[in-house]
Amino acid sequence: MTRLVLLGPPGAGKGTQATRVADRLGVPAISTGDIFRANVAQGTELGKLAQRYMDSGEYVPDEVTNKMVADRLTQPDAATGFLLDGYPRTEAQVHELDDMLAAAGEALTRVVELTADTEEVVARLLNRAKEQGRADDTEDVIRRRLEVYAEQTAPLVTLYTERGLLVQVDGMGSVDEVTQHLLAALDAS
Repeated sequence: MTRLVLLGPPGAGKGTQATRVADRLGVPAISTGDIFRANVAQGTELGKLAQRYMDSGEYVPDEVTNKMVADRLTQPDAATGFLLDGYPRTEAQVHELDDMLAAAGEALTRVVELTADTEEVVARLLNRAKEQGRADDTEDVIRRRLEVYAEQTAPLVTLYTERGLLVQVDGMGSVDEVTQHLLAALDAS
């Protein structure tokens, strides 16, 4: 059974790679960002709450995110494994995920960090904002999101390294190259 977490700064290509790798592995790619955006588009209470945080480049509070992920992991398609994209983002979320999995008698099999150059990431996200019309991708918000990532999520790399779960993959390159490197890293681990 494959239970993966994909880490990396905003714009490193996590969403693209999560979909590609999950398809190859036959597990669902579960993206908290996609779930948040769907709720925003539908005008749900969660969406309204999430929008306030997303517009300022901050993380949606753990209690909201944890409930959403816990619910998603109980869906039938996740019974044989999953790839989490965008969760966990904080050490508290790591412990919450540990508890969710332990309650089901499971544990993570691997954590992959996509690494990326900061200025390349900013350029990618500004381009994505133009292409997709994403209002949350202004340069100020992008730079704040990168700061929040460095403060709150980058420390998870150390935690997962200490657990022997982390594999790092260079997120710079063509989409196909990064996918090949990511799959090779998973095969080798």
